[in-house]
Amino acid sequence: MTDRLTIALDAMGGDHGPQVVLPAALRVLKKRNDLDLLLVGDREILTRELAALGGGDNPRLHIEHASQCVDMDELPSHALRFKKDSSMRVAINLVKEGRAQACVSAGNTGALMATARYVLKTLRGIDRPAICTALPSMTGHTWMLDLGANIDCTPEQLFQFGLMGSVLCGALDDNSSPRVGLLNIGEEETKGNETVKEAAGLLSTGAMNYVGFIEGTDIYGGEVDVVACDGYIGNIALKSSEGIARMIAFYIKREFSRNILTKLVALIALPVLKSFRKQIDPRRYNGASLLGLRGIVIKSHGGADVLAFANAIDVAALEVEHNVPELISSQLHNILSERQAG
Repeated sequence: MTDRLTIALDAMGGDHGPQVVLPAALRVLKKRNDLDLLLVGDREILTRELAALGGGDNPRLHIEHASQCVDMDELPSHALRFKKDSSMRVAINLVKEGRAQACVSAGNTGALMATARYVLKTLRGIDRPAICTALPSMTGHTWMLDLGANIDCTPEQLFQFGLMGSVLCGALDDNSSPRVGLLNIGEEETKGNETVKEAAGLLSTGAMNYVGFIEGTDIYGGEVDVVACDGYIGNIALKSSEGIARMIAFYIKREFSRNILTKLVALIALPVLKSFRKQIDPRRYNGASLLGLRGIVIKSHGGADVLAFANAIDVAALEVEHNVPELISSQLHNILSERQAG
């Protein structure tokens, strides 16, 4: 357990940049006394914005200057080659140098993954990092990965995703035996392509609590704690879920606004509606982990508001407190040792 935490924030990334990152930083600092934040970006802009928010003299906020910013539509290869002094790159460098224990960015996902992988490298035994986040379920939440970083995956990589998700769930949820499911088009062993069938064989070796194939309807049912899949399927499932949530909210609002009687019913149902909205609010689940790196990097949604970005900072702090990369590395070391011995 670390006594004091230091997290680097890409203050210029995302759709809103400092207008969201700085208020979110101040919000988190009010809750935690054990946290220092490094704001990375244009010093002049950040100094001015902080002063306007009344946080210019906060001793736990420090500005690290960066002269560049990665655009949201910029090619990852271009950002990696030509944006070496970007707020994103400098924030990740701070993790590599040991000046920060984690980095949070709402910037370009592809550029963040490429830069983090180049600067921090992957853990021994991990082929590719994966994007993982928690999604609401009927029993709390479910961790899902990969959500878009890896389109084509080998069976071994799907096994690694399951393992990393299991370690993350075990640490952050204090779950001694997370149930891991492999997303497929059916629960039967005969369903799916050869990749998922081979991955199921690897996941069944006893390295984790693998419960078998699951279908898309099971993601939110609470039957599993971790869902492993390739990034192509995972990203479509995630975006489809977000679209369904918006559609449900639209129809609820429209039906309750139809006439005076439905408006009265809406007023009576207001406490239930507020509770429902809170349970499925995507801002509560903002902050996706780039698992498999030799350091902690958290990706915030590009359009995150203050509450959502603050939640991403909280996720970073939790992963630091539980030493997630070290836990994954240790588990992988044990598995690799067993394979070599066998």
